Amino acid sequence: MKYTKLERNWVMYDVGNSALVLLNTSVVPIYFNAINTGASSADLVVAWGNAQTIASLVIAMLMPILGALADYAGNKIKFFLGFFLTGLVLCLAQAIPMSAMAFLTVYVLCTIGLNSSMTFYDAMLPDITTDERMDAVSSSGYAWGYIGSTVPFVICLALIMGGPALGVPTMLATRLSFIITGAWWLIFTLPLIRTYKQKYGRERGPEDTIGHIVGGVFSEVGHTMREIAHNKTVLVYMIAFFFYIDGVHTVISMATSYGSALGIDSQLVLALLVTQFVAFPSAIIYGKLAGRVGTLNMILVAVAAYMGIVLFAAFFLKTAFEFWVLAIMVGLFQGGVQALSRSYFGRIIPKEKSNEYYGFFDIFGRYASVMGTFLVSVVTSLTGNPSLGVLSIGVLLVVGFMLLVRLSRMTRAAEHAA
Repeated sequence: MKYTKLERNWVMYDVGNSALVLLNTSVVPIYFNAINTGASSADLVVAWGNAQTIASLVIAMLMPILGALADYAGNKIKFFLGFFLTGLVLCLAQAIPMSAMAFLTVYVLCTIGLNSSMTFYDAMLPDITTDERMDAVSSSGYAWGYIGSTVPFVICLALIMGGPALGVPTMLATRLSFIITGAWWLIFTLPLIRTYKQKYGRERGPEDTIGHIVGGVFSEVGHTMREIAHNKTVLVYMIAFFFYIDGVHTVISMATSYGSALGIDSQLVLALLVTQFVAFPSAIIYGKLAGRVGTLNMILVAVAAYMGIVLFAAFFLKTAFEFWVLAIMVGLFQGGVQALSRSYFGRIIPKEKSNEYYGFFDIFGRYASVMGTFLVSVVTSLTGNPSLGVLSIGVLLVVGFMLLVRLSRMTRAAEHAA
């Protein structure tokens, strides 16, 4: 499929932001563990889980409100740009030597900027392509994001691992990786900023002053909540998404910290790099299979696979080799489930309110990963056993799978009735 210039530029932002996502998933937890000396393995997992939880809660509270404001014509790019620049500045700030707690604070704020920009980026999907092309374009975003992010990551990894031989201490090399990643993020964001035009949005009338718009945001959010409650397809899907993607993202965000706590640091980063290469063709294939067997069916396959991944991590993940197996399994399904979840939602919502709907979508999904990280932290704290903490993620995936099965039945019944 040949992509338009705007579709390509939209995909390029995935290439840019995925570099920081990969760094945050792999290098940052290990760096945090290194500067947080004296803490036990359980304490490190809890601290990292709490940081993820705080970032998720802040964004979950902000996104529906900011989304309602961004749905006015011309506002989407402004909010996107604001959060992108915030994340970029704080990404670069992490290169400054500081205490563990100060670093964790900067990391949380950087994560808020990064993930908030991605909310508005996701909401651009209906503007830049058609319903028929959404699965393919969304899958390409994730696919090229995975493979493209490996370029700066390999540079950073080479600097971290080979730096001492050149007289560059490992800690300094790690800090320089934040600058390299930030520069990559900026370069691949500029084309989207230059070419994006909001296609769907509410026009601003003479009565829509700044005060009137801000004052009406909460009533608009309430109206959208009622719309969602009365649309069974959207409601069931959002609740299912809340549970299953929460499990998916918790596996991603906690994997390296968990592996480090088990004492298998040496090959963690390389194994996660393999995940990126595996995820590239997998995401593309997922997009094509969705067109043949159905988007919802492919999401169900991925959620079932993640149940197996969690069981493997909880009971068998003890050595570096087993972490490699985990990394490959995650790569096979990670990009596909994320891409199709994004595109499926984009087809079932009113496009002129995409920002506001995607704001709620992120509460029910990516930023509601509060439950997953909180579960891991609490269970690990109570038992002192990180394996049981990881096993708790399976509960979320099972609930999500059951709701998706119900949605599939609802969809087939509606098609037969029509």
